[in-house]
Amino acid sequence: MLRFRRTDPDMRIELMPLIDVVFLILTFFVYAMVLMVRVDMLPVPLESYASGESTEPLPAIAVTLRLDGAIFVGQTETGLDEMLTAIDQARTSEPDTVVYIILEDGNGAIDRGPLLTAAWDRLHNAGIAIKLVGQAGGP
Repeated sequence: MLRFRRTDPDMRIELMPLIDVVFLILTFFVYAMVLMVRVDMLPVPLESYASGESTEPLPAIAVTLRLDGAIFVGQTETGLDEMLTAIDQARTSEPDTVVYIILEDGNGAIDRGPLLTAAWDRLHNAGIAIKLVGQAGGP
């Protein structure tokens, strides 16, 4: 009977998986050290410049459209027709007053879309800068 003689394979250490593991551990420790760095900031006095603007907030007035269709200017309830006169009265003392339109959140009994466009159109035609207030939406 014939026997084939096999040689025992030589034992080898593969370096590529070892290098991968070493770089993985190195990356983990570098990232951990970056997160551990504490940034201390020094208090720096800010310079004032002649071209700078005041940091005081501008006065504001809110036009609120409620779920039932009621329109409020500030805290007083006004209709669509009296809205401009109420805003003009508030802007006589401070002409830099910013006007915000706020829609109450929820589902109302009436459609407030035409009400919003009518209020927007009247304020825009009067030359009043308008800003909307709302909640940040998703993507």
